[in-house]
Amino acid sequence: MSTPTDETLAQEHPIAPFLRMDRMPHIWCPTCGIGTVVKCFASALEETKIDLDKVSIVSGIGCTGRVAGYMKLDAFHATHGRAIPFATGLKLGRPELECVVFSGDGDLTGIGGNHFIHAARRNVDMTVICINNNNYGMTGGQMAPTTMPNQRTTTSPFGRKPVTEGMPMKVAELLASLQTPAYITRQALTRPKYINRAKKAIKKAFTYQMEHRCFSLVELLSTCPTNWGMTPIEALKWAEEKMMPYYELGEYKTPEQE
Repeated sequence: MSTPTDETLAQEHPIAPFLRMDRMPHIWCPTCGIGTVVKCFASALEETKIDLDKVSIVSGIGCTGRVAGYMKLDAFHATHGRAIPFATGLKLGRPELECVVFSGDGDLTGIGGNHFIHAARRNVDMTVICINNNNYGMTGGQMAPTTMPNQRTTTSPFGRKPVTEGMPMKVAELLASLQTPAYITRQALTRPKYINRAKKAIKKAFTYQMEHRCFSLVELLSTCPTNWGMTPIEALKWAEEKMMPYYELGEYKTPEQE
């Protein structure tokens, strides 16, 4: 059995140049997909060879909002639900910047839902990466607009009842229905083949923005084992057996279709 040498231990992680390493380790739970998305995003930045001084991240409140603090980029941590209007103002004031919004399903589809829809309708030149784990993660696992029918949360202990709580918001389908050019895709983070597709989707969305083609949404299905009350392995299995059939993966819209 080989042992690591001093030289091996001194090697830098491949995406370390894109991270504020002094803030590591991160706060995310085992099998939470947010760290995986950060790796995918950093890889996309590396492959596009963009000037990092021309990239800005805007995040909302919640677990995903911490991305802005970990990336070694100009970043803004907006108030709850206001990441997209903040990013819109940034894009209008500095149109030469590539603006990426990182936030969760609770932040973007709940208090920020109206901003989300109208940014897509206006075709604002930005990329939105939405981590969908079906609940408000950081605040304690409450029911979110994306919580599925009969899914239990801390505020729906008997499961979401559509009669009283309404049906979940399927954001990819909603935005794809707008008569505006856009790139809309939903991918997952449960196993390597899906993660590779997620990485390609993020790079594609970012490339569209660099070409000033359209608004882009990359919705990524993630586990939340802590708030789901599951082990990491159980959460991955549940996401594939319950979540992915309900939130179907795929590209819902591309600017070439217009």
